[in-house]
Amino acid sequence: MPSTQSAVPIDTLKESYLTAYGYMVRARILEDKLAALYRAGGRIVGGVYVGRGQEAFSASLAVHLQKGKDIYAGLIRDQAGKLAFGEPMLDCTRTYLGSAMGPMRGRDGNIHRGRPTEGLPAMISHLGSMVGVVCGMLMARRMLGKLGDAVGATSIGDGGTSTGAFHEGLNVAAVERLPLIVSVANNQFAYSTPTDRQYACKSLVDRAIGYGVEGYEVDGTDLAACIAIFQHAVQRARTGHGPQMIVGNLLRLSGHGEHDDASYIPDATKKLGRDSLIVTEQKIQELGWMSPTELRALREQAKEEVEKAVSQTSREPSPDPFRETWMALSTPGLAEGWEVH
Repeated sequence: MPSTQSAVPIDTLKESYLTAYGYMVRARILEDKLAALYRAGGRIVGGVYVGRGQEAFSASLAVHLQKGKDIYAGLIRDQAGKLAFGEPMLDCTRTYLGSAMGPMRGRDGNIHRGRPTEGLPAMISHLGSMVGVVCGMLMARRMLGKLGDAVGATSIGDGGTSTGAFHEGLNVAAVERLPLIVSVANNQFAYSTPTDRQYACKSLVDRAIGYGVEGYEVDGTDLAACIAIFQHAVQRARTGHGPQMIVGNLLRLSGHGEHDDASYIPDATKKLGRDSLIVTEQKIQELGWMSPTELRALREQAKEEVEKAVSQTSREPSPDPFRETWMALSTPGLAEGWEVH
């Protein structure tokens, strides 16, 4: 079993570290805004799910992927990863707020959005299904002779690793030696079920052994460690070493969704949780990579971007059944031609 921590000097990770941090900030501010709109009532139909505390683990994978070449199937707490992969912020606000200009044309909400032709498949619930979806996309490219050294990546939570779809998908990936990266955010609760009621193995990374998959375990709140381990895993997948599974240990710093107060999480457990954003900012200042003034400026820039996206989305039209063809979501150009006033 590979080492759980990397010996890569942090100075060599500076560019990736600061890039990932920027996406972490944008994701946190965007999700805080969406949560506020949800609580205000009336603006968002359905739930809001945030990745508070998981941003470092999410962004660290996606910064090593290439949009236009690779496949990335982020899940409900992967806003940082989606931004890092290149998803426009407007795709997120348009989907949550039901704009007909969005990728789902207002026909599906919140996290069930994507652009499959650009390597961003729309998320399916239950979440274990996405392992099989990415496997299928990789297999299709292989059969067409178009796979090259591309990789596919998806995420799952600790609870999702107990689903049958997860096991079937990972087994297929292992047998076919697919270049698949699976990031497992071990956030300690499958909705309200703690890990000691989910699995009996010592660590979730132990499951990789049974499939013949290379597995790694990392502190999911340590951005440098996450970047180093994902860099290694993505390179292994690209160079023909088959599926890679990375388990990030962290604590979900929110309920399952904004509708859930997380009252089932013991206070003692909450005190053990680390906010990856705060940990990262402290490290950046400790290393002298950014000053407090520069950190504040980056946050202000992210706030402006979020407000601009929400403001633009709020002026856009809602779905119109009289202009809808009711064909598949892949119908190109259907939402084009709207006039926004």
